[in-house]
Amino acid sequence: MSTCTTVFASYAAFIPDFPAFCAALQTPRSCCLRVNTLRTTPEVVRALLVSQGYSVTPSPIADELLLVPNLMHPGRLREAILGYYHPQAFTSALVSRIVAPQPGELVCDLCAAPGSKTSHMAQLMDNQGVIVANEPVHPRLAMLEYNLKHLGISNVVTTRYSGQNFPLRCKFMRVLVDAPCSGEGNYRCDMQGRVQHVRHATSAPDDLPRLQKQLLIRGFDILAPGGSLIYATCTYNPAENEAVVQGLLEQRPATLQPITLPVPHSPGLLQWKEYTYDARMQHCWRLYPHQTDSVGFFVASIRA
Repeated sequence: MSTCTTVFASYAAFIPDFPAFCAALQTPRSCCLRVNTLRTTPEVVRALLVSQGYSVTPSPIADELLLVPNLMHPGRLREAILGYYHPQAFTSALVSRIVAPQPGELVCDLCAAPGSKTSHMAQLMDNQGVIVANEPVHPRLAMLEYNLKHLGISNVVTTRYSGQNFPLRCKFMRVLVDAPCSGEGNYRCDMQGRVQHVRHATSAPDDLPRLQKQLLIRGFDILAPGGSLIYATCTYNPAENEAVVQGLLEQRPATLQPITLPVPHSPGLLQWKEYTYDARMQHCWRLYPHQTDSVGFFVASIRA
């Protein structure tokens, strides 16, 4: 048994087609680019990449997403330097699409750095309205602000509160809690089956579920009546996903709503070990690498 299979063995009971999941972790992930429509168009970027010998496939889910399987270093091209596109995992970009911010709205991204989803939401809003992008860690805040400037984002205000203590005086129509997590969805395996942590959770505390629950509660508390709250992680652990959402459902008058994008996914879990979760958890999405050829994600769409 490979190290890769061993690491995720405890999840084999709920990951569909577990052998295919393990095989996908040993396959390089296709490059996904999010075209910056504030600067150019998907057609222009596609033509520029094709002229350089790259194979480009438009995503059927979102016009601004391009799949470029043979592009190994997307950040090195002239088009990236010009801010024509931003490299972003397909499933990460789906989160912003699920938030679905509209031009003119007031939006909060409670855990915003490094800014991929913040800038995507600004793009979907056509730089109209206001996004409050919060990041408590100073070096990560600097990275967030650099990325926003590089992409020509002008409707974002940055703040530096601890997310669980974000001020309650303002209410938002849409809130994104892309919580710090263990990052299991980014794990890949080498040819010997050894797990490679492609990206570590930055400055993550030992008790992640406790922080995640606090962040989600605060995200709900700053939501305007009728507003929409999205909770997302790039990990598989139910303690960081369903259990966190369950905590919100038990402490606040929140409800889960279906996500309607046509993307292969698995529903949220109704049970894990000795824990039983609310039946509405089936509306959550679990996104696995062998289903999407991308990073593993969990997404919950919540209404006040």
